[in-house]
Amino acid sequence: MGRLFAKGYDFFMRPLEKKKFKVIRKELLVKAKGCVLEIGSGTGINFPLYKSVEKVVAAEPSTYMIERSREKRIQSPVEIEIEQTGAEKLPFDDNSFDTIVATLVLCTIPNPEQAMIEMIRVCKPGGKLLFFEHVKMDNRFLACLQEFLTPAWKKICDGCCLNRDTLTLIKNNDLEINEIKSYYKGLFLSAETIKPKS
Repeated sequence: MGRLFAKGYDFFMRPLEKKKFKVIRKELLVKAKGCVLEIGSGTGINFPLYKSVEKVVAAEPSTYMIERSREKRIQSPVEIEIEQTGAEKLPFDDNSFDTIVATLVLCTIPNPEQAMIEMIRVCKPGGKLLFFEHVKMDNRFLACLQEFLTPAWKKICDGCCLNRDTLTLIKNNDLEINEIKSYYKGLFLSAETIKPKS
């Protein structure tokens, strides 16, 4: 990710984060337990929201985003360990984490299918995978609009794909779905899922 995008990310997201997004994040992250892996931690927006976990390993490929996350790392009530790595090839052993967290990140990962395989691989059997993502909408007109806007949007927003069908990606990976909530007429969703024990 570019330095300019990293520098402006929090500023441009602030209106959404101050309103609904912060509530969504809090409701989702309270479900995180034990040793947590956060995928694409970005500027560390989630760091101060972790409460009842042992520690958080934050996987982030961008040096610029890691630099921007330092202040929020200090604000966190739990230990945050940052690992500079992408999601498609995680440098962790199988079944290493109790909870995997991905918030507003699957839209920018070049190979989300491989990233999902890796997230499931490093999650313990019976562990949780928690998602908060924007997704391809069910409304046909709005979905077509997302398709139309995506090429330009990707250039402006450092690879973000408006048309990612993340819900199908979750469902296609045999995760047990505890809860899915939809926001902004289906543009965003949060999901609590579990890796089957067998």
